[in-house]
Amino acid sequence: MNNTYLDILRQYWGYDSFRGIQEEIITSVCEGHDTLGLMPTGGGKSICFQVPALSMDGICIVVTPLIALMKDQVTQLRARGIKAAAVYSGMMHDEIVRTFDNCILGDYKFLYLSPERLATELFLQKLVRMRKVCMITVDEAHCVSQWGYDFRPSYLEIAKARHVLPYHVPVLALTATATPEVVKDIQDKLEFPDYRAYSMSFERKNIIYVVRHTTNKADEMLRILNGVTQGSAIVYTRSRRMTTEIARFLLDNGITADAYHAGLTAAEKDIRQTNWTKGRNRVMVATNAFGMGIDKPDVRVVIHYNIPDSMEAYFQEAGRAGRDGQASYAVLLVEKGDKATLTRRVPETYPDIDYIRQTYENMSCFLQVGVGEAEGRTFDFSLEKFCTVFRQFPVHTDSALRLLTNAGYIEYHENQDFRSLVKVLVRKEALYRLNDNGQDQDTVTQAILRMYTGVFADCVPIEEMMIAHYTGLSPERIYAILKSMRQNRIIEYIPHRSVPTITFTRPRVDTERIYLAPSVYQDRMKDYKTRIANMIEYAYSDYTCRSRLLLEYFGEEVTEDCGQCDVCLKRKHMNEEERKTMDACRVIRKHLSDGEAHSVESLTSLGIPSEQLHSALRLMADEEEIMVNGDKVSLAP
Repeated sequence: MNNTYLDILRQYWGYDSFRGIQEEIITSVCEGHDTLGLMPTGGGKSICFQVPALSMDGICIVVTPLIALMKDQVTQLRARGIKAAAVYSGMMHDEIVRTFDNCILGDYKFLYLSPERLATELFLQKLVRMRKVCMITVDEAHCVSQWGYDFRPSYLEIAKARHVLPYHVPVLALTATATPEVVKDIQDKLEFPDYRAYSMSFERKNIIYVVRHTTNKADEMLRILNGVTQGSAIVYTRSRRMTTEIARFLLDNGITADAYHAGLTAAEKDIRQTNWTKGRNRVMVATNAFGMGIDKPDVRVVIHYNIPDSMEAYFQEAGRAGRDGQASYAVLLVEKGDKATLTRRVPETYPDIDYIRQTYENMSCFLQVGVGEAEGRTFDFSLEKFCTVFRQFPVHTDSALRLLTNAGYIEYHENQDFRSLVKVLVRKEALYRLNDNGQDQDTVTQAILRMYTGVFADCVPIEEMMIAHYTGLSPERIYAILKSMRQNRIIEYIPHRSVPTITFTRPRVDTERIYLAPSVYQDRMKDYKTRIANMIEYAYSDYTCRSRLLLEYFGEEVTEDCGQCDVCLKRKHMNEEERKTMDACRVIRKHLSDGEAHSVESLTSLGIPSEQLHSALRLMADEEEIMVNGDKVSLAP
């Protein structure tokens, strides 16, 4: 063990030892090797790049798409006395330039970047002037792969940034969700000709996976939350509207809860997350916008109200339970119509190419962009207004815009973050005489004047959470004081806002020239269908251990069932004959998972005794898992 790494760990984090594969990854990077780390949610990824960066000379560039995580880690590093900065969408140009210049001149150790900023001319110019870049960290590295469940075209620019530097810089790629195919693609896209890979088992022995079939999800959720009374909980749902409705339902039934989704302001998100983290609210009802970088140890149950569209998404979100190692539950609620709903997501996510072309045509008209115009221009874009004007469905339109982004015609951001702005409207001497809110207003005023320059001349971006850390006041109190000062015309205050935007990455083309390569459309649609099929198998198969299904999906060899999921508990109460029938059902389902119809006679090649084979087929037909058409058998749609 290198004592330098351990000394850094003790000095800044107070830990006496590394966990899992952290030390192997740190050693590999410090020896100059490109490195891939596969670590489950909660595996301690940030330590793997923060410790080696602190042991090396120069700055570490961290690429991550998660702005909330970026801000949180910068705040934590600064609290430990480590100089860190971040550049992300929504920042003003002058602020971005100032941040880059500080990293060139100010001996910073960490620069966090959103992937979209990586390939900008401004960053590339500043990059070559930085004194030394010691390493590049790629968080959520699965985003670089077209086979990853959350592909981001901007991640493809990472390898280009390496070539700007005149010396070798090791790259550390980290992800919590990668199939063997995605791992291979990460190696290719990040240009890892010779690299070291380290992986932890994705197995979480303290998480009990449960699929609960029900006719009333709300009542079932209530029973679960009333049954698991210790610790906190997360309920994931697909729509913003449902987060509010479910939170209200829980409050009406005596359970403290709040809603969280991407449409909230930054201040609202901070307040709700703080209330949940501090235990003021037990349950957070959220879309997938919540959870990245959240490390609350006592989450005893994660409930999925709707079925996610990939095993990766489900595994990552369910993995937020039980970070403290104590027994916890990951429950997926399923009702009769969910399979059909999940299957419909394929045409919703991959609409017809003619529809995509028409969306491009309508969008260009909506933004008043002519053929050959608007390269590099960014427009605010109201999806709701657009769909009303052109009578398009929002879900299909959103998907079409994302596909046009992946094809390189535009960059569509559903929620482009713009930071809060403050400008002082009164003279400095008058500011100190105004104290309508007492001591707290004076404290906030002093903090703004000390933390930010130019507030008397222009609107300056601020961070309410940073002011809260500086003053010791709660984010709620900061927000209330700033609103009061705005109402009293002491300051101009524009709270954080998220606005959808569209940027034309190339001049507008004739609609008939829109081309979506197979890697953007057909291949990814086929892959998406496979993900949906895997998720349906997890939700509807009662024959295979839930933990085994998850681990085998990520390429792990599994020799034993977990013994504690709902399927394993069901097996324990069966007689020997019932277990054999259950095993036969599992083998048959796997054989039919190719989506084709197979003859009953061909199933005899599976090695299942004839009596068990027919018992299993009868059971699966009764449960409507298979369709029998003459002598042909296939999985039910």
